Amino acid sequence: MGGDGIVHEYPDTTWADDGPTHGVEAVVESGHVLAFPHLAFALDESERRFLDPRWADGKAKNVSLRWPAGELRGASGEPGDLAALQRMIARYADRSETLALRLFPHYRGQLRRGNTSFRPVDVAGRVRSWRQDDTRLHIDAFPSNPMQGTRLLRIFCNVNPHGEPRRWRVGESFEAHAQRYLGSIGAPWPGSAWLLATLGITKRRRTGYDHLMLQLHDRAKADAEFQRSSPQQHVDFAPGTTWVCFSDQVLHAAMGGQHMIEQTFYLEAKDLVQPASAPLAILERITGRPLLV
Repeated sequence: MGGDGIVHEYPDTTWADDGPTHGVEAVVESGHVLAFPHLAFALDESERRFLDPRWADGKAKNVSLRWPAGELRGASGEPGDLAALQRMIARYADRSETLALRLFPHYRGQLRRGNTSFRPVDVAGRVRSWRQDDTRLHIDAFPSNPMQGTRLLRIFCNVNPHGEPRRWRVGESFEAHAQRYLGSIGAPWPGSAWLLATLGITKRRRTGYDHLMLQLHDRAKADAEFQRSSPQQHVDFAPGTTWVCFSDQVLHAAMGGQHMIEQTFYLEAKDLVQPASAPLAILERITGRPLLV
């Protein structure tokens, strides 16, 4: 293993169970990014045609598979081509799950597969509101999908065929970030969580935890001075690199790159090796109150 700040590198060349890296839960739970520079997701010759933005329908942010059914969303093309695209993305989901269970054996039986996302569109070409601008440092939190303390483990791979890296910035620790903004975050409007859930605006009730996470997400993205001058490092993930992190904990920004594939897993905070490292536990400790009520 090599380490440079928040990013720790590992020598693995296989997704299978016989790879060298096992039992690194404590590393990822501590807010580090695990990088595997020699762990490529190989596309066969017929799949290389999918490395083109024309397969995205232009409506959704990404092409994705929704589990458990593996339904393809956000893609455009002929049925036969779309079936092949679906198989390619599903294969990545399977490889990622095998890798995750090797890296993190403590999570076996607890990880839940979320969406698998294929991103053939250049990051730099997407014009979005400041809240949706992923070139700004942020933690992942979702207005319509309250996590209620559930962790977001993500496995990314750069499949760019032209040598272009995926360019990231990674920022300060989650606790430092929370301490930076928590003092200025007020309470939600009384009854707002019930109303949002009743109207179907949120998929489930927005807890005190979700309120704080959304505010941390928004405060960071709206703060131009923070984006310019806060502690951060630039990281390039070359083609053929796979990297893993808890994206609800690691401040990150995608500055450039095209053609990436990513798998999300959900994990309850109680199932971590170090539950006290979870954003939920950190926020409850700082605020001195329970946040899932």
